[in-house]
Amino acid sequence: MRVSEHYNLGRTQPTLEFLDVDIHGDTRVFIDPRAIRSIQSTWGRTCVTGLQSFFDTVIQAIRDGDDEYAQQLLSSLREPNETRLGLSRGRPRGRGMGYGLAERVWERFSQSRAVESGLIEDLEDTALFVEGVGFDLVSDITTNIIRGQLIRFTQDACAYYGIPTLPDVDSGQIWDHNARRWVQRYVDLPVASYGPLILVPKAIVRRNQTFRPDEYYTYFVLPQLRNEEFANPWSNLVTVLANGRRRIYRRDLEAKYGTGKNTNLETTLRNPDILAQYRTAKSGRQQPPNHEEIASLLGTDVPDWEHLLQEVLDVPPGRPTADKYHRKVEALLSALFYPALSNPYREFRMHEGRKRVDITYDNTARTGFFDWVTRSAQSAAGPLIFVECKNYGGEIGNPELDQLAGRFGPNRGRFGLLVYRGYGSKELVEARCRDTALDQRGYIIALDDEDLRSLVAQKIQNPSSLTFPLLRERFLALIS
Repeated sequence: MRVSEHYNLGRTQPTLEFLDVDIHGDTRVFIDPRAIRSIQSTWGRTCVTGLQSFFDTVIQAIRDGDDEYAQQLLSSLREPNETRLGLSRGRPRGRGMGYGLAERVWERFSQSRAVESGLIEDLEDTALFVEGVGFDLVSDITTNIIRGQLIRFTQDACAYYGIPTLPDVDSGQIWDHNARRWVQRYVDLPVASYGPLILVPKAIVRRNQTFRPDEYYTYFVLPQLRNEEFANPWSNLVTVLANGRRRIYRRDLEAKYGTGKNTNLETTLRNPDILAQYRTAKSGRQQPPNHEEIASLLGTDVPDWEHLLQEVLDVPPGRPTADKYHRKVEALLSALFYPALSNPYREFRMHEGRKRVDITYDNTARTGFFDWVTRSAQSAAGPLIFVECKNYGGEIGNPELDQLAGRFGPNRGRFGLLVYRGYGSKELVEARCRDTALDQRGYIIALDDEDLRSLVAQKIQNPSSLTFPLLRERFLALIS
């Protein structure tokens, strides 16, 4: 049974920012620390800070010869059953990292020339060079280190969706990056079958790790070895073909140098530039798995676009239904713009029983409109995309635009969407959006009910596209 079913959320995976995992067993996907580096929000940066501080502390302890301290740090790591991710089958049971395994990991690190030489800089580097360190272990370590941030993510999701939580649940070990030590707290968490449940953003999971030792070997290490042999006038690996071309066969390189992580390490120690090149090749923003990929991984549904749109259109305009409208728009946009936009964050304001929900998305676009608008000459979009929803039965005016523009900033981004019902003059609303842009107060695209119909129609016609021609047309109108 999935989280959405167990808690009767009335939502399916495409509209949820977290993985809708089976609460009874593990799902074979993993948290990728490299994917976390692509999340430029405060939450993402806090995760990265924690990962870096923990890894630096462990590596420095090993280099200083403080074996006891290194083992103590590692001994707090264990396979996290609460996320329901990993390799277990049936009931999530976890291997548990324990002191014995921690000691073995420490031995591998302490005996690695990559650690001694300073070659390894980040946790994901270990997967390239250290035997016995694979994607599942990197994912488990990452989950432990960012446990505090995942708990906060879970608590926010529970508050929004109405998922019940229990007080005073043991958090497990949480890494305090300021004090550089493990702490333990009692927190509010949902508790389902087999214990507490920690939700994971779908934007930070992958089926395969970003840093892959086989890929690094094939596309960076082997070409380097081939170049070394070509440059060696005494090499016996060079074969001259009938047409005069020189060739070196992979099998001969592997016979001489070997394969696997040790070959990766030895070659990189002689030529560290190839690791720098690999990091550069992987430095681009990593786009999360799309709807189809997640559906394949989890066995969940793909979006029902017409149903999501109709739920928005069926909400009557007016203040009494404002909260319902906000939620229906958020569900539609979260599915529509994913994976270009991910991790919606909602602000709650209570006033006489009415909720006001503003939505902020992480801009994780690598292609399509949101990537293009980020790279535009105006640098309109930034790491965050803002959305305001107005369920008014009348015309949208300057105060509503000013409210959204007030959220913009040089470090946050200067682009947002104002979603409204379409009453009044559409031409006047668009003119006011242009005025805002000309006054250098940011870039706002206003979308009414008919615009949402158009966006959905374009998505149905081309489900995998993230170009959103309507948005591009409207943005160009702002700057023309």
